[in-house]
Amino acid sequence: MTGFTLDSSVRRAGGGRVLIGGSPLILLRLTAAGAAMIDQIERGNPISAGTKTAALLDRLLDAGVIHPHHPTGPLPADVTVVVPAYQAPPDALRAIVTSCEGTAGVIIVDDASPRPLGPIAGATVIRRDANGGPGVARMTGLEHAPRTTLVAFVDTDVVLDDGWLDRLLPHFADPRAALVAPRVASAGEETDASRLARYERTRSPLDLGPAAGRVRAGTRVSYVPAAAIVCRRAALDEIGGFDPSLRFGEDVDLVWRLDEAGWRVRYEPAAVVHHRPRRTLGGWMRQRESYGGSAAALAERHPGALAPVRVSGWSAASWAAVVGGWPIIGGAVAAATTALLARKLRGVPDGPRLALRLAGLGHLYAGRSLASGLTREWWPLTVGAAVLSKRARRAALLAAVVPALLDWRADRPALDPATYTALRLLDDVAYGTGVIAGSVQTRTVAALRPDFRSWPRSGARSPRPVAR
Repeated sequence: MTGFTLDSSVRRAGGGRVLIGGSPLILLRLTAAGAAMIDQIERGNPISAGTKTAALLDRLLDAGVIHPHHPTGPLPADVTVVVPAYQAPPDALRAIVTSCEGTAGVIIVDDASPRPLGPIAGATVIRRDANGGPGVARMTGLEHAPRTTLVAFVDTDVVLDDGWLDRLLPHFADPRAALVAPRVASAGEETDASRLARYERTRSPLDLGPAAGRVRAGTRVSYVPAAAIVCRRAALDEIGGFDPSLRFGEDVDLVWRLDEAGWRVRYEPAAVVHHRPRRTLGGWMRQRESYGGSAAALAERHPGALAPVRVSGWSAASWAAVVGGWPIIGGAVAAATTALLARKLRGVPDGPRLALRLAGLGHLYAGRSLASGLTREWWPLTVGAAVLSKRARRAALLAAVVPALLDWRADRPALDPATYTALRLLDDVAYGTGVIAGSVQTRTVAALRPDFRSWPRSGARSPRPVAR
């Protein structure tokens, strides 16, 4: 039997018969049997997925409301490890091979490095004649890998701990599990004097935090990086693996195509690997710009999956009124949305109180999301408006400073507030510059267009992929 835990976002109301949580936020009314099953999950008891419970468990899993804990899974011997390499230090490759002992083998793909890689003990080295990027290198390794059930992909700037697969493989006891990713923490030491290394420990885009989750576009865990992932080979074969036309963002594209095809992708932070951060400010900003450069192509391939801001149109109107100097109107709009939500929650115990809480949190989240858009993807417009308007200057300053200081207070990084705020602003500008450059190159504004449709509807729930 499989064990489950409730997501940290979940709240119960109405005597336990109403569930609110997941990502995107959903509200579920439970039968007596469903409420009893949730009681068992809260107590930590395993659940037998019989005929009556299987449908509800599937729905809760796909909505991100519960997370599974399988007692057993495949063995490392059924995993082949593929390492795409370009000018990689031999010591780093040897360390990866050592950490993969017990697997079916390690295949290192030399992606046309100027100086060819020599033999690496314990691994098979394959050299490509032309550089194709990490996605192409991974597919080359996959073509030469033995037919194991699972294939792991590991980048050369990742440090693996012994037993790093142990917490990932049990997820593949679920036949719909296609990809599982560990937490990718920064490899910088606590005593590292580098400000960038200290910033990376709390703001690395590869570190998705301590909370487990189902991975899906537009949710709390909307992607996982391919720095270290384990994939079911049958799932890769079904969707064609990594897209060779993408040099950046190919990992995000893979994750979203797997989800769209009906497979499950999970983030498991109980397994941790470490990533070496960039050492120079220029290299760090170029890395961030390259991440942003993939957004336009991804937005074209996955309509609606990537937006700089995804908030309710009501929330956007409320904040626009406040910034424009009409706080009373902004407050009235916020109050109206709370009343509308309370009406939708009629019949739910404590409906008005829930509506007030959900609407309040929604408007606060919207404010932070809008501030992020102003300092990232829309920063040229923000700067232009600030030059022309005193009110816009005030809004731009608040957008740049307030969220950063709130995060600094919550995370307590080993940096003073001014340095943290400055690096975060550079981080946002570099990423936003990449988004803009990619949008110009692909002649699309899909990655710059906000999504104002995300307001809870009656009976709303997170979209499910096609059932397998």
